[in-house]
Amino acid sequence: MNLVNDKKPRVILNEYKVTKNIPTAPTVFDEPWTIKRFKSNFRIVIIRDENYEMEFDLIGIHPFLANMLRRLIISEVPSMAIEKVHILNNTSVIQDEVLAQRLGLIPLKADPRLFEFKTDPEADGTEVDTLEFELKIKCTMNKDGNKDSARPDDMYKNNNVYSKHIKWSPLGNQGDLYDESKVGPIEDDILISKMRPGHELDMKLVAVKGIGKDHAKFSPVATAYYRLLPDIKLTREVEGEQAERLQKCFSAGVIELEQQGDKKVAVVKNARYDFSSRNVFRYDDLKDAVVMTKIEDHFIFTIESVGAMQPSDIFKESIMILKNKCRDILEELNSS
Repeated sequence: MNLVNDKKPRVILNEYKVTKNIPTAPTVFDEPWTIKRFKSNFRIVIIRDENYEMEFDLIGIHPFLANMLRRLIISEVPSMAIEKVHILNNTSVIQDEVLAQRLGLIPLKADPRLFEFKTDPEADGTEVDTLEFELKIKCTMNKDGNKDSARPDDMYKNNNVYSKHIKWSPLGNQGDLYDESKVGPIEDDILISKMRPGHELDMKLVAVKGIGKDHAKFSPVATAYYRLLPDIKLTREVEGEQAERLQKCFSAGVIELEQQGDKKVAVVKNARYDFSSRNVFRYDDLKDAVVMTKIEDHFIFTIESVGAMQPSDIFKESIMILKNKCRDILEELNSS
């Protein structure tokens, strides 16, 4: 691959080190930043948008902006989570503090945009800033079960406590505004505790709005991450057994074998799925056949939501938070 006339800022993956090319034209890293130039260069391309996961490309952007958005998504986009657990009775084998932590980590469906931040943590909750739930369950012997079975599910009732056992207790007019299916746990089968006859749970759960930098349970995402776009070029024709070995050096879907006449030839099918293992450098007869690079201003961004908000909405919220932060800084500068 000839990088002499390349206009893209790249990092080049060599066998033992990473180097950079010298682009023939100014890039996003060289040009003075202006909003006009930023608008002309920046693009967002959505690759896939599923229920809880979205993958998209940020093109023509500086790394610090990509990382800023990632940090905002993880730590400053708010969500609702169980903050306080009032334990009236707990005779299970799980300690109170461990049980409270497990309950706090159960993601809730409640849309945080419909609630306000609680200004006084010690004050009683209201319908605008708090959701209250109840978990009241007792394990007993199952008199109607199969007498010959040794399975706990046949011997006992309520031996497994799941998130579906958490019941919503509306505050004020919440019952008119929201449906229980829209504010409770994301999934019904999240295991909270295992119990045996004589074990009982009776507790009140209080959920509030918070952000991830205060506690991880308030983060709206399971993860948000990005990586540079890989680019793979073959410098010569690779065929036969060499082509098969070359295909195995990369992630699935990167290299494809094409039948050309009476021989199989390796071609690059989709370089974006490569995760830069550099296994090709293990083979002396293949290491000169490939040039692996990464485009420095092209980011593959992935957001995995826990379920309360769609990934696209989480990304939009991070943009609004960034916008508000910029506005606050400008106001401070203008007032000083």
